[in-house]
Amino acid sequence: MQTAVSEVKELLNRLPEESSYEDIQYHLYVIAKIQQGLARAESEGGISHAEVEKQFEKWLSD
Repeated sequence: MQTAVSEVKELLNRLPEESSYEDIQYHLYVIAKIQQGLARAESEGGISHAEVEKQFEKWLSD
């Protein structure tokens, strides 16, 4: 697992030079949310593909 500092450095190296502070903040926010979701899925367990399909069917039929 990478440290936060190494991930930020990697992100900064990938972004264009003309990126604004807002661009950088947005990318950091997205990375943080993805990491939170992955951690939650790992700790609580995910839902099966079949369960996702059931939920989509329910949402689409309403």
